[in-house]
Amino acid sequence: MQFNHMKRAQTLLLLILLLGCLSACAGGGGGDTADDRPAIAVEDYLTAKVSGNAEAIRAGLCAEMEAVLERELRTFESVSNAAIEGMSCASDDPAATTETAVRCTGQIVALYGTEETTFPLAAYRAVNEDGEWKWCGETE
Repeated sequence: MQFNHMKRAQTLLLLILLLGCLSACAGGGGGDTADDRPAIAVEDYLTAKVSGNAEAIRAGLCAEMEAVLERELRTFESVSNAAIEGMSCASDDPAATTETAVRCTGQIVALYGTEETTFPLAAYRAVNEDGEWKWCGETE
């Protein structure tokens, strides 16, 4: 039983590190999200990741990050009731053609056992690959 608890604690720590607890990174730009394709791509990717939609995760992940696909697919596997609350994302440069930072506010809330845990959203790198914007990890 204690081994299971330790494994869950390690998973939780990994989740915290992956999502970045630097709330200073959150916040940021404005703009019309309807035309902010990098921000829309990041929002779609985060939504897919939290819901465990493997096909959408795979489709939204940049080529550079394909080596960590399994990790991305399993991020929320050991928690329940994961949901995104108050997500709002905007890219630093909505008119970018190759790459931009996307800053998101809001948080992911997940039930870990009987304890609710929150993970603040952060800043992410978005890249344009063959005309489609993809999530490509965290950035500053």
